[in-house]
Amino acid sequence: MSTPVTTLALGPDWLAPEWLISTFGLLGILAIVFAESGLLIGFFLPGDSLLFTAGLLVADGRYITYPLWLVCLLITIAAIAGDQVGYLFGRKVGPALFRRPNSRLFKQENLLKAHDFFERYGARSVVLARFVPIVRTFTPIVAGVSRMNYRTFVTYNIIGGVLWGTGVTVLGYFLGQVPFVKTNIEFILIAIVGISVLPIAVELLRARIAAKRGVTPQERAAAEAAIHETREH
Repeated sequence: MSTPVTTLALGPDWLAPEWLISTFGLLGILAIVFAESGLLIGFFLPGDSLLFTAGLLVADGRYITYPLWLVCLLITIAAIAGDQVGYLFGRKVGPALFRRPNSRLFKQENLLKAHDFFERYGARSVVLARFVPIVRTFTPIVAGVSRMNYRTFVTYNIIGGVLWGTGVTVLGYFLGQVPFVKTNIEFILIAIVGISVLPIAVELLRARIAAKRGVTPQERAAAEAAIHETREH
């Protein structure tokens, strides 16, 4: 017997994964994955919880009647294509993006977070960012702005797209068949969101600690040099 997949208040009702899937189906999932993977306006869309719920609903036979392998394949392709568009957008716009004023759907702080993430992890950030909300959207754009080697980007993009698009969906498919998960899906989704935003919370905590102790002249000089180098690019 099917178990309702309801969610607690993780945001507006129209962003609830089950509502999105029941309303727009598989095409809606693909559009959201594509937008969240590389379009500036996609950072607020659900990612991990959407894929987990998609896998669960495939196992449950509701809303999505396609086989798991096809769902995973299409989601992975959408994720890879989204990152490709983000990378090309970053290459075309370049450093001018860092001077773009804030708006309702664009915040410089989100771009700078992705830039710091990219600087810290290099090419690996294209894979790692898949599992970090907001950073996931802006990292391919930063990679394009930084003119990361295209072949290298494509390689890591494919790896990240497969691990995230297929991995999270398959996880939802198999865990969704566990009775405890099916009866506590609201809390499971909250846990997924909590785990995915944990890296951001850690970074905010580190930034607050650094602000309290103050910035040394050496750190300030290094930060200004990095900003100057980015603009000169």
